[in-house]
Amino acid sequence: MAEAIILKQGLQDNPRGFQRLRTTRMTPPSADQSPNRSLQPLAGILAWVVPGLGHFMLGQRIRSFRIFAGMGVLILGGLLIGGVDVVDSKNDRLWFIAQACAGPIVLGVDVINQQYVQNLQADEQIPWRSLGHVNSVGTLYIGLAGLLNVVLILDAVYPARRDERHARRAGDQSP
Repeated sequence: MAEAIILKQGLQDNPRGFQRLRTTRMTPPSADQSPNRSLQPLAGILAWVVPGLGHFMLGQRIRSFRIFAGMGVLILGGLLIGGVDVVDSKNDRLWFIAQACAGPIVLGVDVINQQYVQNLQADEQIPWRSLGHVNSVGTLYIGLAGLLNVVLILDAVYPARRDERHARRAGDQSP
């Protein structure tokens, strides 16, 4: 007993000059037709350890290299712009939660910041720290990398089947 769902597809011109809504009726999939998405928790863990590694494990080689390069640019760019002081678990707790999602490299940078840089004398900390907007930009880059990695981890844990990806792409061309 499947109920019809009306899905908007766009507006179509009416001969009288008015526009009416063109609809298509679809039935929801029954229990035996539901998409069989396999849960991949190992891919999610690997995607957190090294961004892109989870997709590499799933056989998406080119995509994994693109993910690795993009996340590397964000993380290294944030560190080069703001220094190691941009990852700070004590003073910027909320930003650190977002940044920690980028993987263990960010946790390592925080350990370096807390154990080494914070224990230096004030005049020795100058090369390692940034001030003002530069610090904010570096913090934002690494925070953005962490939040983006959350989406990529979810994509690795719940991968779309190959036929679903092609069907979705083919549907993009339809008017």
